[in-house]
Amino acid sequence: MLNDSTDRPLLVFDGDCSFCRFWVDAWKSLTEDRVAYAPFQEVADQFPEIPLENFRSSVQLVMPGGEVFAGAEAVFRTLAYAPGKKWMLWLYERAPNVAPISEACYRIVAAHRSFFWKPTRLLWGSRFVPPSYSLTRWLFLRWLGLIYLIAFLSLWPQLLGLVGHQGILPAAGFLDGVRQVFGAESYSLFPTLAWFDASDSFLRFLAAVGAVASLFVTLGIATAPGLIIAWLFYLSLVTVGGDFLSFQWDVLLLEAGFLAIFFAPWELFQPHWGGGSRRLRVEAGDTGQKSRVESREASQKSIVEGRKQEQAPEFATRAVAEQARAGQGDLAVGSAPSSTVLWLLRWLLFRLVFLSGAVKLLSRDPAWRNLTALKYHYYTQPLPTPPAWYMDQLPDWFEKLSAVFMFAVELVVPFLIFAPRRLRVGAAALIALLQVLIGVTGNYTFFNLLTLGLCLLLLDDSLLRRLVPHKLAASIAGSRSAGRSSRIRRYVTAALAAVIVLASGAEMARRLFGGAALPAPLRAAIDRLEPFHVASSYGLFAIMTTSRPEVIVQGSNDGTTWLDYEFKYKPGDLKRPPPWVEPHQPRLDWQMWFAALGSYEENRWFVNF
Repeated sequence: MLNDSTDRPLLVFDGDCSFCRFWVDAWKSLTEDRVAYAPFQEVADQFPEIPLENFRSSVQLVMPGGEVFAGAEAVFRTLAYAPGKKWMLWLYERAPNVAPISEACYRIVAAHRSFFWKPTRLLWGSRFVPPSYSLTRWLFLRWLGLIYLIAFLSLWPQLLGLVGHQGILPAAGFLDGVRQVFGAESYSLFPTLAWFDASDSFLRFLAAVGAVASLFVTLGIATAPGLIIAWLFYLSLVTVGGDFLSFQWDVLLLEAGFLAIFFAPWELFQPHWGGGSRRLRVEAGDTGQKSRVESREASQKSIVEGRKQEQAPEFATRAVAEQARAGQGDLAVGSAPSSTVLWLLRWLLFRLVFLSGAVKLLSRDPAWRNLTALKYHYYTQPLPTPPAWYMDQLPDWFEKLSAVFMFAVELVVPFLIFAPRRLRVGAAALIALLQVLIGVTGNYTFFNLLTLGLCLLLLDDSLLRRLVPHKLAASIAGSRSAGRSSRIRRYVTAALAAVIVLASGAEMARRLFGGAALPAPLRAAIDRLEPFHVASSYGLFAIMTTSRPEVIVQGSNDGTTWLDYEFKYKPGDLKRPPPWVEPHQPRLDWQMWFAALGSYEENRWFVNF
């Protein structure tokens, strides 16, 4: 019998084929030591029962009991040994027509391997690099903590004037009115800790503690608990903030912050700029350091012959060194970043960018359809920056070309978020470029910074290590574990993903096709989830304003002479250039822009103001 002396399957492939070696390396990273791999050039003589032509034409999977599988079935059976990949074999065996279609596709690819090697090399590179996201997660969580900190600190001096006891929209009065209308349902429809206390001191407490928690997240101290506190406290303020905290970046911060709770490692301290909690010690040349790593795998020859042998020390050392460079290995604490939550965060970025472009076309606004929107945007936007004036002086053809670029980034590039590595990096660069241009020409608070943070999630550690200080990258690599998270956490993450994908997909469909496209029970379910802002809908500037009306507020000491109140940040006196404000958001100045576009009946807060 074949391969009856070892307890692992053996996948035999063409070692002279670069395309084959690339994908075998990819499968190795998934199956780890559950499957053995060997080129047929080295082991074919150990399997005389398999014709040499079979080895040349397709991969051969030799099971411990001697059974042999080839082609697509061999690939699916191999991947079934990887966590979470058994569904492919299930479809192959049970779904109608999947098996013959898979085998036909495999034969086409196998017969033209040199042709398919070209796009593989273009999209992934000539060498497979196992994707790791420890440094990516570290940077993203620090960045998110900083955004939270900016949001809380920006809100602190404005809080009481907006929703305090003597503010424009007092939180206590708002909650009293809600309770009278909705009764016991109020607490789920308007989730906020202010139900316990809506006093000025407690509102300040929410902002202050939220800022401290954000600082902890930024410093890598108790990251997951800090994210929970920051999310809960910011949600509490958004709920009572009414019109003043209903901007899309507030909602985006809450959704990204909620997902980050499940993305963060549950450990008290994370590595910092000074170095990691543990050091890798890898033998290198004549440094005198000793490698203490023992190989878990036998050599390919011993696999075939059934003998358990130790790997050569040089190979073991090289493998650990490669793990160190990739930030892998079992030399650290904590769990590896969740690939499921990483996908959900990328899905959030996709919805944000794609919907921002889609709503512009769905609105049928002639300015967007004629590519003339940027002719008005720079001076009609809420809070322009000084460079906006210079952009407004550019010729019409350049503004139309800029609109084409924007639509390309918002409608086409988002699909590259789920593409192979190199296309994904290109998507991150283009989305980031658009965000930088928007941020340079308009004061959009922390929105552009938050979107840039989401773009970080499209990059893996191998790229980021080239962009960050070496000590930081080494610190993360030395403090990271490739170990899997607990089973309970994986189940919770899977349930979370199901809810988020269903709810956010429904919200996206409602935005694109209208609420009538959704079944009534589904609409009711996502309406219940909406107050928590964990699966929201997005879409900025669906309608381009082509003029700039302004509300002028005046005051008088004697009732005869009236003088204009000059706001600090929004455009007013034509002799004063627009200031730089971002990442701070002067929320009253922002609401004045909306008030000028409507009536006081549509902006009831203005009466109180």
